Amino acid sequence: MGEDPGGLAHDMPGQPGGRIHQRTVPALFPEEGPVCVVLYGEAPGPLGADRSGLPFWGDRSGRLVYRALVAAGMAEVPERAWAHWEGGELARQHLRPTLHGVALSNAFASCPTKDGERFCAPSNAELRQPENLARIRAELDLAARRCPGTLSVIALGRRADWALAEVARSPEAPPFTRYALPHPSAQALLATAPDNGRGARLVDLQREWEAALAARLAAVRAG
Repeated sequence: MGEDPGGLAHDMPGQPGGRIHQRTVPALFPEEGPVCVVLYGEAPGPLGADRSGLPFWGDRSGRLVYRALVAAGMAEVPERAWAHWEGGELARQHLRPTLHGVALSNAFASCPTKDGERFCAPSNAELRQPENLARIRAELDLAARRCPGTLSVIALGRRADWALAEVARSPEAPPFTRYALPHPSAQALLATAPDNGRGARLVDLQREWEAALAARLAAVRAG
């Protein structure tokens, strides 16, 4: 497994220029073996998955996701990836993760934007579009067919949890157990911390969030 030589102090990459591409980012599945859990973020980030084409890959908060996956033994990350954590650069260097037992996706499949320059959270209307809900159902169905038991799904953020709740109401959706964690962005971690994060160190909140996700993943993997 790769280790992160950059550490938490390097979670915020530079701001390379360029517009949001709004490319459709498909779910990422392990090449072989069972799938026991699917992680859903809210949407591809403008500096990460929108450029790399892989869920969470190069996203600022995606760095925390992959560290938790590595800690749980469910992903391998090339060493060089940590030092080049930006979606376009990861794609140029042909760097990609290897997954074990976990699939990754987003509640909305492309980077939402109103002006082509800035990210905005996906709206209820966007999330509940029939084609979007059908896409999530199809991903969950594929994962469920590779799962030896009941599929677990972890929503990262309120938007992702809301979309998955919508999907769960459909009789066409496969059975799955849903868990939710706060979104790993700095804003969400501070907002969900006691006293709105007043006096808290972001690096500590990030470590706590990583540990919580790694523990949930380990529990799912243990059955």
